[in-house]
Amino acid sequence: MAESARVYPGLDVTWPDAPLVDTAEVSDRVLAELDEFGPVAAEPVPSGLRVFFGSMEDRDVAAAHIRAALAYRAEAVDVPDEHWAERSQASLTAVTVGRLTVAPPWDVPADHTGVIVIQPSMGFGTGHHASTRLCLRLLQEAPVAGARALDVGTGSGVLAIAARMLGAESVVAVDFDADAVTSARECAELNNLSGEIDIRQSDIEREPEVDGEPFTLILANLTGGMLVRMAGRLLQLARPGAVLIVSGVTRDEEEAVTRAFADLGAQVTARLAEEEWVGLQVLGSTSFKIGG
Repeated sequence: MAESARVYPGLDVTWPDAPLVDTAEVSDRVLAELDEFGPVAAEPVPSGLRVFFGSMEDRDVAAAHIRAALAYRAEAVDVPDEHWAERSQASLTAVTVGRLTVAPPWDVPADHTGVIVIQPSMGFGTGHHASTRLCLRLLQEAPVAGARALDVGTGSGVLAIAARMLGAESVVAVDFDADAVTSARECAELNNLSGEIDIRQSDIEREPEVDGEPFTLILANLTGGMLVRMAGRLLQLARPGAVLIVSGVTRDEEEAVTRAFADLGAQVTARLAEEEWVGLQVLGSTSFKIGG
């Protein structure tokens, strides 16, 4: 019997008067509302947006929330992962962020030395989300050369790949999702970095340690709620005075995230914003210790 195709839990969100409103603005509002439920990818559909989640449970809770918060229609769909990359070629093109360009395999610029090739997958981002762009912009202004870097929630691996390309001495990339690890390893290979980035399946909230010395650079493109909860854990993994670059934070969540790090002696030293999203550079405390 042939193996059945993987099915991804999706949510079709549609809104009234779709042809008459700014679709990009409404889509950003929808994604901001859904951020706490862990959306992993999104693509446009007629009169709305299809958002994918890691589990049916997350999808169903998100559907109830979007109906209550925005009064939009939210219909659950289960979508097989067949020919998704081919369907996406019309809408996914190379995006340049500073000195780096994130590109799918079918739109790689021939004349750009800072190209990060990302193979799209329905389950993981393509590097085109505003929060990823914010991280890439902050990363290019950070002390990356010679850094020992950690990418938490690596997904497709775009930030880990960028850190290595920008001169990090070593890079560890972790994700609790096995499919994310597979995706990140594939993308590392596409960029000839498969032997230079340590990509592993790990939940750093539950596992006591990440092997080796503390990190001098930590990347965490997660959600505002996760960053509030994990601020202490991230600082435990950081060398005193390390730089943390965090995003996945909405403007409404920014104050809580900033406070979570400040309460532990860390401070925000740079801030960028795009659409509904905020990226922060955080300087770790020089005296923070495990256990307080």
